[in-house]
Parts: sequence; structure tokens; C-alpha cells
Amino acid sequence: MHAPSYAQDEDPETGQVAERRGSRDGHVDVAVVVVTYHSVDDVRRLLLSLPSSAPGLSLRVIVVDNASADGTVEAIREFPDVTCVEVGANLGYAGAINIGRAYAAPCSAVLILNPDLTIEPGSVRRLFEAMSDPGTGAVVPLMLDQHGCLYRSVRRDPSILRALGDALFGNHLPGRPGWLSEIVRQENRYGERRSVDWATGAAVLVSAACDDQVGPWDERFFLYSEETDYLARVRAAGWRVDFVPDARVCHRERGSGHAPALDRLMAVNRIRYYVKVHPGPSRHLFRGAVVLHELLRARWPVHRDVLSTVVSRSAWTSLPGPQRGEKRE
Repeated sequence: MHAPSYAQDEDPETGQVAERRGSRDGHVDVAVVVVTYHSVDDVRRLLLSLPSSAPGLSLRVIVVDNASADGTVEAIREFPDVTCVEVGANLGYAGAINIGRAYAAPCSAVLILNPDLTIEPGSVRRLFEAMSDPGTGAVVPLMLDQHGCLYRSVRRDPSILRALGDALFGNHLPGRPGWLSEIVRQENRYGERRSVDWATGAAVLVSAACDDQVGPWDERFFLYSEETDYLARVRAAGWRVDFVPDARVCHRERGSGHAPALDRLMAVNRIRYYVKVHPGPSRHLFRGAVVLHELLRARWPVHRDVLSTVVSRSAWTSLPGPQRGEKRE
């Protein structure tokens, strides 16, 4: 297999891309941080899609592996321009992102990616260009699922009313008011660039200035809600989060596998995030809305499992969390 280089120059007259070796030193336009965990079936496709997604941009690609045991690291090593950081344990998504950020500078922007993505040609370039608008701190692309259908990736800030609306109506009444749904469900809202509260963290480009100001991702979330927290802090620091629909990625959900414990963790981390932002009495109402969501769907075993965890705080300590190991490159 020919492993591509990630730093490229575009001839301004011919428009052709001339490849040159990706640089591990010196300034690059975009530092790409990919977090892997048992991702051998996906990471090659992602890495192969990167060069055509960023014509004219120089890239530094860092893959942080959370102790995969399926050949993921060997697949990454096929790409000599890619820095592979083996952390020796599962630090979670936020923890691994923070490791990758330490390898990113100097750069103009940091692109965070799940391994189970492929990126359409030119899309990283479009995200990078969108970043040039004053006040833009982070940008997110339009996301498609593995069947090429729109994935409703844009979200609103969590609130009690939104949690109740999603509990009661789920995917029904997609046109309901925004104060009754955390997910932006209306398809026509995905057709134009606009500022958003947050979006799923599978693909997000952050300017270096914003990354420096906002700082590390919160590792207490391990997986799920870390992007909710990070992009809320981006906005709290005075930056915008923009949705850029002409940049497109395809997301094969749960490409690193799935376990029932992750469904439980997703629900609990929703509560943990709300409590972090709203530590007062309203936290009990939000938790109640999450309980109601699972209770109304308790005929399905997965929701009964989640419900039993959400109502029992003692069960939260058994959920997946960061491990520690010896980092090696």
C-alpha cells in the first residue's frame, strides 16, 4: 500500500497538488489528532482520505492509541508520516485528545477526529477557510451516516425542558420548538452555515488561539459529553462554534465496537455534565428527565439496563473510566 504524505502544496496556476513529506517539526496549517481504540477496520480508510480532504494545506497527523489489541497500531505504522502515540492504557476520548494536543504545536488549527470517519475531498480545506472569519473558534462539518443519509449531529445546550421533550417525544414531532429538543432535528437546519451551541465531537476543527485559551478537554467525562463541555467552554471564552455544511464527513457509528456499559455511561455523563454547569437543585429535575426517558422505553432491555444505572448512584463507580499506562511513541 502506498501511504500518502500529509503536507501538500497546490500550484496556483494549474490547481494541481504537489505532494511533499509531512512534517513533524515546524509550523503546519492543521494538526490532526485521531483517537483510536480497536479501530483497525477504520483507521486506514480515514488516513487515506485525509490528503484529498486538505488540498494546499500542510498537515501534521497524530494518532493516539488507547491500548488497542487488534492490530490498530500496526495499521497506523503503515503511514510513515503519521506520529503514533501509544499510551499503554485506555484514557478515554478526552484524555487521548489531550495527549495529542501536546504534539500538535506549532500549527494554525487542531482537527479532532474519530477513527471511524472518512472525509470527503476538500472538506478539511473548507473547514480551515471557514475558521478565518473573525470570532470563529471551532467549526464542525455536516455528518452523514454509513448509508449516506444525514446524521443529525447538531445540538442545543442541555436543559430540563429539552430533556423532557426528548424523553416524551423522541424522534416524533421533529418540528417541535427548540426548547423541547436538544437535537436539532429539522433537516432544513442543516443546509446553511450558522452558529450552533455544539455538535457531536467526531469531527471538530479548533483554531490554535481558541485551543490555547480554552485549554484541555475535561477528562472526567472519559467518553460522551466531553464535546458538550468543551464547546460550551469555547463559547464561554467568547468564540463562536460554526456549522459548515459544505464540509462533509461520513461517520460509521461505533466503529470501535460497542458495549452495554457505554449506553449507561452516555446517560450518566449527561447528568454529570448538567451537574457541572448547574450544581443547584435543578440537577435533580434534570436527572428525573433522564430517568423518565429510560422508563418510557423500559420494554427494551438496553433501556432497562440504563435505567437501573441512572437511578442508582452506587452503580456509577463501575462505569468505564480512564486508566493509566506508560506512554510510548
